[in-house]
Amino acid sequence: MNGISTFLWFDGAAEEAADHYVSIFPNSSIDSVSRQGAEADGVPAPVLMVSFQLDGRPFTALNGGPMFSFTPAISFVVSCEGQAEVDEYWSRLSEGGSEGQCGWLTDRFGVSWQVVPSALGTFIGGADTAGAARAMQAMLGMRKLVIEDLAKAYHDN
Repeated sequence: MNGISTFLWFDGAAEEAADHYVSIFPNSSIDSVSRQGAEADGVPAPVLMVSFQLDGRPFTALNGGPMFSFTPAISFVVSCEGQAEVDEYWSRLSEGGSEGQCGWLTDRFGVSWQVVPSALGTFIGGADTAGAARAMQAMLGMRKLVIEDLAKAYHDN
């Protein structure tokens, strides 16, 4: 087996989406662009598929048409080391999209993302069950997750 990769179905925005994602994540690149047919009168043929990498992970974007769309049932989790990373990814990915609850957002292409600090588990899954419950309640009231507020909720008595 050669591994598992992610395949995303778009309605005409495959190249734009791939370019956008590659501009956000480090260690990312557009590997190839396949077109539907040949160039005509100097106009490139429409894009069919884009192979790209996000942080070294393989993705393929297809312009498959309007038959399918994304739902929040599938999302990508971006684990962030600190608040600056949370803020940056949240800002870039939610631009033109919509903010959800508890660190979830939908980008302008309809793809769902979770932007999560890596410390989240120490708060909502911490040994202090009362603190974990407070942190969970704090998280439920947030859109973008704020590490300081989660820590405060966990440690408050």
